[in-house]
Amino acid sequence: MALIGTLRTKMGTWVVVFVFVAVAAFILGDLFGNNGVLTGRNTVGEIAGHEVSLEEYQAAIQEREANYAMNFGRSPGEREMTTIRQQAWELLIVRHAIEKQYGKVGVSVSAAEVQDLLWGKNVDENVRQSFTNPETGQFEKDRVISYLAQLKDMPEGSEPRVRWEMFQRDLAPSRTRMKYENLLVKGDYVTSAEAEREYHNQSDVVEASYLYVPFFAMSDSAVKVSDADLKNYYNKNKEKYKTENTRDIKFVAFPVIASAEDTLAIFQDVIKLAGELKISTEDSAFVNRNSDNSNAYIKYTAANLPSSLSDKNLVVGELIGPQVEDGTLSVSKVSKIEDDTVFSARARHILIKWDSDSDADKKAAKEKARNILKEIKDGADFSAKARDHGTDGTASRGGDLGWFSSGQMVKLFEKAVFDANKTGVLNDVVETEFGYHLIDVTNTKTNKAYYVARIERAITPSDASINEALRKAEAFASEVSDLESFEAAAKAENVVIRDAKKLLAGDRTVSSLGEARQLVQWLFRDADKGEVSTVFDLQENYVVAVMTGEVEKGYKPLDMVKDEITPMVKNELKGNLIIEKLSKATGTLEEVKTAFGSDATVYSSSDVRLSSNSLPNLGFDPIAVGLAFSLENGKRSKPFISETGVVIIETNNKTIAPALGDYAPYKLGLQQAAQNRNYSIAEAIKDRSDIEDKRYNFF
Repeated sequence: MALIGTLRTKMGTWVVVFVFVAVAAFILGDLFGNNGVLTGRNTVGEIAGHEVSLEEYQAAIQEREANYAMNFGRSPGEREMTTIRQQAWELLIVRHAIEKQYGKVGVSVSAAEVQDLLWGKNVDENVRQSFTNPETGQFEKDRVISYLAQLKDMPEGSEPRVRWEMFQRDLAPSRTRMKYENLLVKGDYVTSAEAEREYHNQSDVVEASYLYVPFFAMSDSAVKVSDADLKNYYNKNKEKYKTENTRDIKFVAFPVIASAEDTLAIFQDVIKLAGELKISTEDSAFVNRNSDNSNAYIKYTAANLPSSLSDKNLVVGELIGPQVEDGTLSVSKVSKIEDDTVFSARARHILIKWDSDSDADKKAAKEKARNILKEIKDGADFSAKARDHGTDGTASRGGDLGWFSSGQMVKLFEKAVFDANKTGVLNDVVETEFGYHLIDVTNTKTNKAYYVARIERAITPSDASINEALRKAEAFASEVSDLESFEAAAKAENVVIRDAKKLLAGDRTVSSLGEARQLVQWLFRDADKGEVSTVFDLQENYVVAVMTGEVEKGYKPLDMVKDEITPMVKNELKGNLIIEKLSKATGTLEEVKTAFGSDATVYSSSDVRLSSNSLPNLGFDPIAVGLAFSLENGKRSKPFISETGVVIIETNNKTIAPALGDYAPYKLGLQQAAQNRNYSIAEAIKDRSDIEDKRYNFF
């Protein structure tokens, strides 16, 4: 007993110590662990030097959620939440990056300006639309003032008041942004000299001849790309290889699929239900109780019968199926067939349009249509003729219009089809406002309505199949610890390894896996190169992944883009060899071409303009165009490397457009182009705001 008492005393002390240590570990883990506050993981990112806390981001999300709920009358689902979270992030970028710029240039919106937006001379368009009298079309200022007075008497939190508060809160910032952007855009003055230059860019013309030798004129074996060549090209073109932080993975997927036993069990269940449906007298109630599909009892017409029923001779009481379609097993029963008030028919046509409304053009179109009709009656294929001669969107599908109901076609066309008492090509063409129609009635009109009771069962995996896929994934994960063992285990178990490269922290989908946000979160939040993940449950697959690479934000390293830039460097080296060979030739361009060989070609153009930056047969080539304008008449350039080969250009004649007394139209065009830069203003600010997005730690 004494021993027990001692143990109780000691145990009490140890329990207290253990609890203290556990609590301390929990708190310290919260502070310093991977998700700790003091390690910066309580922040979702940084915008222009401002650290965005999780609380601030969640508040922005809640704003957008509330706005969504008021607009749509329901809470957003997970798919909508993805968009809402992004909208909240963009909202914070505006607040902390873009709005910062307003004060730097002295842009603000006063209370008087807000009032002006509500009922003054510059009423906001949303306010104008809401308070315009529909009978007079006039904006009514008194209605705005009266409405605001009513809002004051409404309780806080009421929907009208919340809506107005949200609208009014955004009113001043949105107008401030408009003023700021207008300040920048309107301040972009176009001088008369710039307008004159634009006029000449569009109007000056050069007639030029040019010799072109494509890079492939030299074989790859003629050049050797060195590391120095690659490095030199990379350094000159480094801006092309800017990148966000990206990561790469390899992964294996263990699909969660129904086994043969699962399918058999579902099939047997459907067969049993089919027997009961056959003798049921309350088909609608029966299928609504026993089917997975919400639209289990439907009225169809000939025009909208599903393909699984449209090719059947439907009889009341008949069972159709079981049928398998899109992973679903179904059986249908035709409950009743009755006459409907709407008629439907099916046809195909060939439309021959006339060039104008003149009698001569209409006569020519009619004659053409009747000649085609004669060929069809003599045995020509209707579909082939429709593809050859049809002038509307149905031509590519042989003129097929599908089923259509009363009122869907123009009256004369509909009457011709609905009056037909047998299928086949009509004896004469039919004229409508669109042209002349050759018509083949493929199904005569019918007003039959079919009431179909349908039982559906999704072919889904059983718990046993799900557990088996999970067991395989967990067994695989337990065997591997790095990339080498990952690849070895996959090979041994004959499991396909797939990869996903250049994943961004905000990505939600991963290659063939579809939605895989939790995998991306692990990759950016917890993974290191060579680290293997635990098993991810992605609904249709259990997945195990290994991180294989990372590129930090900045510039892709040379090793990563080596394969990408090697062909460009090779072309440069081949271009230098081509230049060397061309430089030795003399005479006219034709003579130089002959001296070089069959890979050289001489082209000419009488309409080279600076505004186009391209040449016929060469495509986009601003260097060549610029040289053509820089040369004197009759002068020739030295060989130079262009976009796709080596070029020598010769200016035959340069026509400079005469001076104008007024370049106002060209000035206006440049000003309008400048005023379309609003979007690029925001993007430029964002690009220079050092935005670091760490939302992957939480979402």
